Amino acid sequence: MYTIINEDKNAKSARFETVHGIIETPVFMNVATVAAIKGAVSALDLADIKCQVVLANTYHLHLRPGDDVVRDLGGLSNFMNWDKPTLTDSGGFQVFSLARLRKIKEEGVYFNSHIDGRKIFMGPEESMNIQSNLGSTIAMAFDECPPARVEKSYMRDSVDLTTRWLERCISQLSILNSKFNSKQMLFGINQGGVFHDLRIEHAKRISEFDLPGYALGGFAVGESVSEMYDALESTVPHLPRDKPTYLMGVGTPQNLLEAIERGVDFFDCVMPSRNGRHGGIFTSRGKINLNNVKYQRDDTPLDPDCPCPTCLHHSKGYLRHLLKAKETLGSRLCILHNLYFYNNLMEEVRAAIRTNTFTEYKKRQLENFQSPD
Repeated sequence: MYTIINEDKNAKSARFETVHGIIETPVFMNVATVAAIKGAVSALDLADIKCQVVLANTYHLHLRPGDDVVRDLGGLSNFMNWDKPTLTDSGGFQVFSLARLRKIKEEGVYFNSHIDGRKIFMGPEESMNIQSNLGSTIAMAFDECPPARVEKSYMRDSVDLTTRWLERCISQLSILNSKFNSKQMLFGINQGGVFHDLRIEHAKRISEFDLPGYALGGFAVGESVSEMYDALESTVPHLPRDKPTYLMGVGTPQNLLEAIERGVDFFDCVMPSRNGRHGGIFTSRGKINLNNVKYQRDDTPLDPDCPCPTCLHHSKGYLRHLLKAKETLGSRLCILHNLYFYNNLMEEVRAAIRTNTFTEYKKRQLENFQSPD
């Protein structure tokens, strides 16, 4: 059940009750692609950095170790020792972005594994079967995710295919009874690229299915930031206000604040972990590059206002040394900080929305995020 606690103009903060626990929104979902966050971060670590939801990848877990293996080891939550909500994406984005060779048909997609080249088929039914084996709290519908710059005629056909695939996902999930989650929820995905009329039409069509939640896919795939914001502004009002709205694969702290202002309340992105592995650090005063030589003798924490485990115990100079020495500990500590930063940002956003101060909070944060580097 999704209950809106307060609305501050278009921004909303809600409580989403699931079989695996309550999700307070807006929320940033920490990306554990193969049931682990790259950089030696465990599920036990996530509990210490305010993580509410873990996102795992259907495509990757199907290829390795195999969704049947995860099922036999107790489902995703037991497999990675995480007792809070999980979300599995459908595998569609990875099929279209990673597969070297692929052929899209009405029944699904034929493609070659990016790992060993073996031939694989995935369609709506297969995606639902895999996600049922994984036993995630939220399963995502199988969709086509074309790049932003395609002809409108192709995008229209793609949107229609995604709708037909959604119907098949709904039908398949209705006959599955996940061994580890009989109350698995399905979110539909809105597509349409930068074509506002296609986005709006598709939002209206999928809203008719009355699903537990809806996602906005096909963003951050080649369009400009302003195009993304404009498309969100025109599309989100046509998705159910009383259901979670999830912007997939986005993005920077600035992106999140702008999307929240337009009514979005679920997010995921590899940006905090990917940047952290390479010394890109998000702070309350802007993003810094820890590789810069000016931090070599810096004995201050990454962010003086941050109480995360990394900032409480380590200096910029030490962390820079670890990264330069290619010690795994360096990337681990930087990732922990970045994930804490994102999760804490969402906690502050929730408080601002619930006290009707989000506009002022957003303005102040955007000013603070001006990078010191």
